[in-house]
Amino acid sequence: MPVWVWVLIGIGVVVLLAVLAWQALDRRRTSRLRERFGPEYDRAVGTSESRREAESDLAAREERRERLEIRPLSAAACARYVDSWQVVQAQFVDNPSTAVASADSLIESVMAERGYPVENFEQRAADVSVDHPQVVENYRKGHRLAKASADGNGSTESLRQAMRHYRALFDELVEPDADQPLQRDRSEDLPSTDRELGEATKRA
Repeated sequence: MPVWVWVLIGIGVVVLLAVLAWQALDRRRTSRLRERFGPEYDRAVGTSESRREAESDLAAREERRERLEIRPLSAAACARYVDSWQVVQAQFVDNPSTAVASADSLIESVMAERGYPVENFEQRAADVSVDHPQVVENYRKGHRLAKASADGNGSTESLRQAMRHYRALFDELVEPDADQPLQRDRSEDLPSTDRELGEATKRA
């Protein structure tokens, strides 16, 4: 067999091995990102033009998060924010729209104190999704409902849902181990009616 044929075969083998190695690395990357981001991975893929674009965005979030100095809250700060939340929750019964706006502002304050940049909502959500992928969608839903209310398009029911969504993220942000993502949606434990919101405040 001519030498050039062997050369072509050798090149083909090298190319094949390179392709297989690239595919293995790609699968490993996908598996790692899917495990890290959970439901946020599926959301990113669903809203992007391709899986590769979604994974590049998630990887970029991780890189940005590594450059941030995220710190836990002090015990005093935790207690202060929990007290503030109870005030906001109690306010909901008489003035739902104001309470939801206050909840949105309170969460932004918690994030800022923990070290998350708060320049705009989309960036806040992207940053917090790295540490709290299980509940970041609650934050987005709560923000959308709060904005609708501010625009005059919110109902009491939608405002109640906004409070529940906000509470899911709030609980994680103020917990001592808040840097560790939880494995379930905390909103399942939240009060489901206006009356329960008020009763939960009285019990606290």
